Amino acid sequence: QKRNHTPSLRLQLCSNHHCKTNKQTMSGSKKQQVPKPIVFGTAGAGGIMAWMVVHPFNTLAVRMNLASSQGYQFSLGAMVKESGWGSLYDGIGAGIGRQLIYATARFGLFETFRDALHEYRGKTDFASRVGVGALTGGMAAYMSCPMEVSCVRMSNDATLPAAQRRNYKSVFDTITRIAKEEGVAAYWSGSTPFVQRAMMVGVFQVATYDQFKLMYANLFSQKKDSVPNVFCAAMTSGLLYSIVTMPLEASKNRMANQKPDPKTGELLYKSTLQTIRAVSAKEGFLALYNGFLPYYGRCGGHTVFMFIFVQLLRENYVKYAM
Repeated sequence: QKRNHTPSLRLQLCSNHHCKTNKQTMSGSKKQQVPKPIVFGTAGAGGIMAWMVVHPFNTLAVRMNLASSQGYQFSLGAMVKESGWGSLYDGIGAGIGRQLIYATARFGLFETFRDALHEYRGKTDFASRVGVGALTGGMAAYMSCPMEVSCVRMSNDATLPAAQRRNYKSVFDTITRIAKEEGVAAYWSGSTPFVQRAMMVGVFQVATYDQFKLMYANLFSQKKDSVPNVFCAAMTSGLLYSIVTMPLEASKNRMANQKPDPKTGELLYKSTLQTIRAVSAKEGFLALYNGFLPYYGRCGGHTVFMFIFVQLLRENYVKYAM
């Protein structure tokens, strides 16, 4: 079955080699392949551009999620009154740094590993894409964990009582002080749930995104890979993996933001499962879903904007540089 392989608003999560082979045999035009450095570069740039749009959602999600652990009820009005709307961009430097590493590695490695696996197996099937999505998501998360810890702390610092604030001045100050005050290992506080979450996102995104695009195209007569089609599919896919991964996100936030007990020097949260159990026992299981709506806005919104920005960057590279 032949498909229309005109430039589309999506990352190449499909079987790219099959697409390429089919297109090359069609009446004439051969698809120009984007070089691997550009694949990585556009993934990182698209991730950063999308993050600048959705960072306020991340700030709200972190603050709402950590509010109960800090003994207060989150209020948007109180936050704006005390800190102003600009505080929604607290930690943007660390967020951009995270995307520079995470988005570049996650999508760049996904396409590299997928293509290498295709060369080895001679095909790229659904199971391969899911497996590669989980593996590369986990790898990218582990590499970017220092920036994730910095982003969580900077985003939430303004909500702490004045005596408990760390008062980080910038992402560089945050990175430097964490190493000096807590040791390099603190960069990977919460790395386990962060990696687990990223692997689940990789699986659910690969498993559901293309299916939802096809479903919406059939149900609402949308043109497949158009902006409305990408938006509907990404937001629906994002809803599913937001529901599944929110407890992991909450665990990561608490582990990344915690301080050692001043008397014993022990950390309250030590692992994903122990954190989920401790929060559920003390505050109820639904406390893990505090901040779900902005978290969903961040997940779905970042998927939409990143897919669009990456595709536009690659199309313009092909148009003007090749």
